[in-house]
Amino acid sequence: MLRDSDRVFTNLYGQADWRLNAARARGDWDGTKDLIAKGRDWMVEQVKASGLRGRGGAGFPTGLKWSFMPKQPTGRPHYLVVNADEGEPGTCKDRDILRHDPHKFLEGCLLASFAMGAGTCYIYIRGEFYAEASNMQVAIDEAYAAGLIGKNACGSGFDCDIHLHRGAGAYICGEEMALIESLEGKKGQPRLKPPFPAAMGLYGCPTTVNNVETIAVVPAILRRGGAWFAGIGRPKNSGTKIFCISGHVNKPCNVEEEMGIPMRELIDRHAGGVRGGWDNLQAVIPGGSSVPVLPKSICDTVLMDFDALRDVQSGLGTAAVIVMDKSNDIVRAIARLSKFYKHESCGQCTPCREGTGWMWRVMERLVRGDARIDEIDALEEVTRQVEGHTICALGDAAAWPIQGLIRHFRPELERRIHARAAAGAAHAAE
Repeated sequence: MLRDSDRVFTNLYGQADWRLNAARARGDWDGTKDLIAKGRDWMVEQVKASGLRGRGGAGFPTGLKWSFMPKQPTGRPHYLVVNADEGEPGTCKDRDILRHDPHKFLEGCLLASFAMGAGTCYIYIRGEFYAEASNMQVAIDEAYAAGLIGKNACGSGFDCDIHLHRGAGAYICGEEMALIESLEGKKGQPRLKPPFPAAMGLYGCPTTVNNVETIAVVPAILRRGGAWFAGIGRPKNSGTKIFCISGHVNKPCNVEEEMGIPMRELIDRHAGGVRGGWDNLQAVIPGGSSVPVLPKSICDTVLMDFDALRDVQSGLGTAAVIVMDKSNDIVRAIARLSKFYKHESCGQCTPCREGTGWMWRVMERLVRGDARIDEIDALEEVTRQVEGHTICALGDAAAWPIQGLIRHFRPELERRIHARAAAGAAHAAE
């Protein structure tokens, strides 16, 4: 269990004022100039030592990602772009940071921008996040007025402008290259890589795209040291993490906990347990809608971190824990996710454009049992043809929930098919 002294987000629930004076009283913007004075290389090394991995879903080592940015001036602007789109169903962590702790996040933007030599930072926020964008803009205005950002930020001699950009609510714009395209005013569609953003990103200039939570923990890491953060959780899965627990629990919540906490402990301790008791649990999607579902037998013992969930053929993703008890129609739930990914596909890649619609239509028939047994195998084969064959990971996101369903709940699919066939035969015999 995470100690209170190790918590990064001290106003996650908005119980205190989020404006500048209150944020400073909680320790934000404290000695920021001194941190900048230690230099870019020191910052990057501290973030590497912390073991921080991206909190937006992919889990790529943050310090390593930062080190890809050019060390010397290139004659072009360098950019930090922060992904505040948060379009993954079940995920609601970044919106609470933006709404209740905007200055902690803004300080992270400044420090990360300095570490990468980025003179401009864009925060790409989901258009539906009205209150969050409003609070964020007020915080930006306060920081400019106090001299914390802008020219000679914090008196450090470093110039850094931070801009808030509202998106239009497209799931695909959570992918870093599609986000960059949208930020440039184009249709939100992923670009082929390479070139990678660190070489050619926003406006063809060196760019790094990070998630809100990833950036927001940077000030705490730099103040307390990378070794402190690395000492929380498990090796290669270190630090604190905000988990979003929703679905059939007694107290849905966001909670900051240490990486590697057992799923059962996380749900029982913070979400009041599964509705009807743990034995009433049917399945859990552990990391947002795009990762494979897990049955109760695995949920009994699995740890909540990148590697443990990968080992059981799922993923931590955004750590959005969606709990389903035995009253839930698991096949219908996955079919609904299939419809979502069909709707959100940008249509650029043929496997995704055609495959998501095909998979959704088959899933709708499987909900009714209106299929043949061999179509389950055909559906699984099509998910493999979509997975890994698209420019971005939306194809994978559409395929994985179905793969998890077939892997763990195939008997339920077969039962529906047999039940419909038996009912049809009985009706024909009447």
